[in-house]
Amino acid sequence: MIASGAALRPRVLADTIPGSLVRDIALVVGAAALTGVAAQVSIPLPLTPVPISLQTFTVLLSGAALGPLRGGLAMGLYLVAGVAGVPWFSEQRSGIGFPSFGYIVGFVVAAILVGGLARRGADRTVLGSIGLMVLGNLVIYALGVPWLMVALNADLATGLQFGAIPFLIGDALKIALAAGLLPAAWWLVGSRPRRT
Repeated sequence: MIASGAALRPRVLADTIPGSLVRDIALVVGAAALTGVAAQVSIPLPLTPVPISLQTFTVLLSGAALGPLRGGLAMGLYLVAGVAGVPWFSEQRSGIGFPSFGYIVGFVVAAILVGGLARRGADRTVLGSIGLMVLGNLVIYALGVPWLMVALNADLATGLQFGAIPFLIGDALKIALAAGLLPAAWWLVGSRPRRT
């Protein structure tokens, strides 16, 4: 038998919001839409076909806040709708015929991974948040860079030069921001009176 306190404790931040199926659908659609909006905040770089954008930050925060199932579904919806023609990938792209599409596939896997780690409590401390964000970024690179290499007919060194190295400083800043946001959100949720 599960203790009543353990049964009521939220596993991810989204679990602190009252509701069930309607809440979950709204969170999934909302996270997909937020990722589409964040994708439009992009800066093209002169030496790479991969722009700087806020997508990865949104993807990883969504995964942590929603958990593996809802986070994965949100990024899956983002991917499927974009492939179907919604122009909400970075630079208002859709479809799969562009060099940075592999990163979008990585978003789905990263959201599931980060959500799973968050469900186990990794997002409740600064160090845990840093760890889950680093792992999420590595997954995105692990799927995005090979796709980019194939699209450009490039070797690994060129793939890393165009698809990873230019983004390391920005990713470090996003990780630092998330490392503060996630534990702070848990602190705020924990300081509220519980609903009965």
